[in-house]
Amino acid sequence: MTASAEPLPAAVAERIARGAFLLVDKPRGPSSHQVTAWVRDLLGVDRAGHSGTLDPNVSGLLWVGVGPALKLLPLLLEFDKRYVAVVDLHGAVGGADLARTLAEFEGPIYQTPPVRSAVRRERRVRTIRSLRLVERDGPHLLLDVAGESGTYVRTLAVDLGEALGVGAHLAELRRVGTGPFAESASTTLHGLADAVADARAGRPDRLLALLHPLDEVTREFPRVELKPGAAAAVAHGAGVARGGIRSVSRPFRAGALVVLAAPGGTLLGFGEARVASEELPRHPHGWVIESRRVLADARAFAPAWGSAARAAATDR
Repeated sequence: MTASAEPLPAAVAERIARGAFLLVDKPRGPSSHQVTAWVRDLLGVDRAGHSGTLDPNVSGLLWVGVGPALKLLPLLLEFDKRYVAVVDLHGAVGGADLARTLAEFEGPIYQTPPVRSAVRRERRVRTIRSLRLVERDGPHLLLDVAGESGTYVRTLAVDLGEALGVGAHLAELRRVGTGPFAESASTTLHGLADAVADARAGRPDRLLALLHPLDEVTREFPRVELKPGAAAAVAHGAGVARGGIRSVSRPFRAGALVVLAAPGGTLLGFGEARVASEELPRHPHGWVIESRRVLADARAFAPAWGSAARAAATDR
């Protein structure tokens, strides 16, 4: 797929310049990197990135970011995922035994990533939100799986077979949900190509609908609004002290990713909470949020501190 030399309409170019996400329905066959490269070329942009890699033989929802959205891609990794999986059993299993075992796999479970995975093969705990049998045809199971980020359905299939005492493997997999977003919010590559062609012909509405603005993703996370001095400090790379926080949209736990905003709501970036929101009053000194990614242009924020010791300062 190659990009046309015809420029995109101003409204589309402005959306991309502000940062946008596309939820692409990846087909089986190409890698996630290849699909991302096709999106880049179709839009005629220099860079694009994806979040939540799907293996070549897996289809479904793949996030692609362009413009400033590239810096926010780690947020998308936090979303729970939902899959439809075909699991083939290697032996006969009764219906009651299958139902009982599926129920036992709901909740926290131990998993080791597959050999061909993009992460270190360390045993870890992942939570299966739900594991439901949709349909069965002898040894072939159609399962609806919802789990937290980092759940490996291929490993789940193997572990399920071991628990049943007959063995099993994953035959087919499709991602159908990511956070609150479902297939209805996605586009195929052909659909994107058609929308780009429409936009170049002066009809940008279809493409604009596919370019999800940043706030459609950031609103899914706790939002921490900062005071002016703290906002300037974050824009220049500092963390956040308790005294620099003006308001918190909703509670969060230690280790959670939170969106950082300047007074008035301007998006600064995101950070990782060092303490839970309920513990903030007990931490009058030191950083309580560590900046992870900054989108703000530091030139737009005059330094509001007089020394390095006040880099996470509150208002003067």
